[in-house]
Amino acid sequence: MSRPSDYTDGRDDRPDVERPLTQPKLGVVGWLRWMWRQLTSMRTALLLLLLLAIAAIPGSLVPQRSSDPNGVTQYFTEHPDLAPVLDKVQMFDVFTSAWFSAVYILLFLSLIGCVIPRVTHHIGALRARPPRTPIRLSRLSDYSEVTYGADDGVKADAAAAVSSARDLLKKSKYRVELYEAPATRTSPASISVSAERGYLRETGNLVFHSALLLILLVVGIGGGFGYTGQRVVVEGQSFVNVLGDYDSFSPGRFFDPAQLSPYALTLDEFDVTYETENLNAYGQAIDFDAKVTTKTPGGGETDSSIKVNDPLRLGGTDIYLLGNGYAPTITVKDPDGNVVFTDSVPFLPQDPSTLTSVGVVKVPDGLTKQVGMVGFFYPTAYPLESGAYTSTYPGLEYPLLTLNVYTGDLGIDGGVPKSVYALDVDGMKPLTGGDTGVDSIELMPGQSTELPNGLGTIEFVNENPQKGSFAGSVHRFASFDIHSDKTQLGVAIGVVFVLLGLLTSLFVPRRRVWVKAYDNDDGTVRIEYAGLARGEDPGLADAVEGIAYRHGTELGVDRE
Repeated sequence: MSRPSDYTDGRDDRPDVERPLTQPKLGVVGWLRWMWRQLTSMRTALLLLLLLAIAAIPGSLVPQRSSDPNGVTQYFTEHPDLAPVLDKVQMFDVFTSAWFSAVYILLFLSLIGCVIPRVTHHIGALRARPPRTPIRLSRLSDYSEVTYGADDGVKADAAAAVSSARDLLKKSKYRVELYEAPATRTSPASISVSAERGYLRETGNLVFHSALLLILLVVGIGGGFGYTGQRVVVEGQSFVNVLGDYDSFSPGRFFDPAQLSPYALTLDEFDVTYETENLNAYGQAIDFDAKVTTKTPGGGETDSSIKVNDPLRLGGTDIYLLGNGYAPTITVKDPDGNVVFTDSVPFLPQDPSTLTSVGVVKVPDGLTKQVGMVGFFYPTAYPLESGAYTSTYPGLEYPLLTLNVYTGDLGIDGGVPKSVYALDVDGMKPLTGGDTGVDSIELMPGQSTELPNGLGTIEFVNENPQKGSFAGSVHRFASFDIHSDKTQLGVAIGVVFVLLGLLTSLFVPRRRVWVKAYDNDDGTVRIEYAGLARGEDPGLADAVEGIAYRHGTELGVDRE
């Protein structure tokens, strides 16, 4: 029927008239809903998960204050221009930085927004009846049709055939529902069973995402109750698990000092095994072994060993071996022979292959002036043409200690903490080395010499003079990382559920199967079988064929 000539529906259909598009205004609430939908989409969640992984990369490339404060100090020394720039963008505190936390929180919100609606929808789907049988099953790709009669040994009608199919599908763990369809102009009356299974696939998917949420929640909150601390322990010295005995300490935001378990750890000996047979790897360390004695209240003493990637579990903490080096024992005496300083001073390795090391000695009291010394330690010293030294082997074959002496303000009287591994020589007067015209102090274990300007004497103590060699003449130190992690159990549970959910969602197919039967006028029964998968299901065709075969067997089909 054509429209009247004067009919109008508000549109101008003239082709020569340009009609501008008008869009509804979202408003503040509309924009907020749009942003929430974008944030809670699965695409956004995957993008944020990728961003979180990328954001964690700098934490493995740059030393972190929470786990390696000495490495951060050394990084500032080696990269004085780059380090402050990286510090401004929190590269030395990646996992507590504002930008990492932002990605972390957004991922958490995104997963919540993804999971909760899907859980609600999934619960509704589990309660719902299987869908009605399609009118034309023949349109489905996985379809078969058979007709049985008395000649085939089948005496059942359509209702009995469908009832048998329902029982068969129930045994195969399908959810089933019977439907009857009246006769129409195009098809006779029929009775059918609708069956579906595989909702465990979506359950596994939800378990996977919920487990990710659990891991994020446990790490985000449980991590606040843990702590990480570092301690350098020299052979023969001990560490007590109290706040004041840590070199550096990074508590979680919910940390309580009462959480510290009382125990003590003594480094008895630090053994290193070097490669001496393979000339291509000569001097390479192949094993580190920190032999320790631990003490706990009421538990007595226990001998243990700490190796790389083999931490010691003690008092609810994991004690990891991070690094090692030499700690020359240095004694300084005043002109009257009184000891004003004696300690085994850790020297930080600069070359891990030869353990050429740098250390600082500070003598704040006992002499006429405050004295600071910057030294190099060479386990196996070898002179270069320039007059400097290098080390050719990390073991104690020809140990040598060189020191440059400075006098002046050490900067430790103002109450501002100073690193024990660095000496600020600005404003201090050099007494040896450089342009002073006085040679640097050079000492081997057991040797001593006078300090410049009559300040006193200094001795490089030989810790094992009875051996007749330099083995054991210098103490070694071990750097330990003490880590209390309250999230281990929760994360382990989350990982288990992540794997279970992932495997379930990958290997459980979700499919629907229909069996429809018609009573023919000649007394035979026509039965249709069809299946439909949600997603890829290469086994669906075989499943439909198998159901049809087993159903025929149940009906008593004579297959001979």
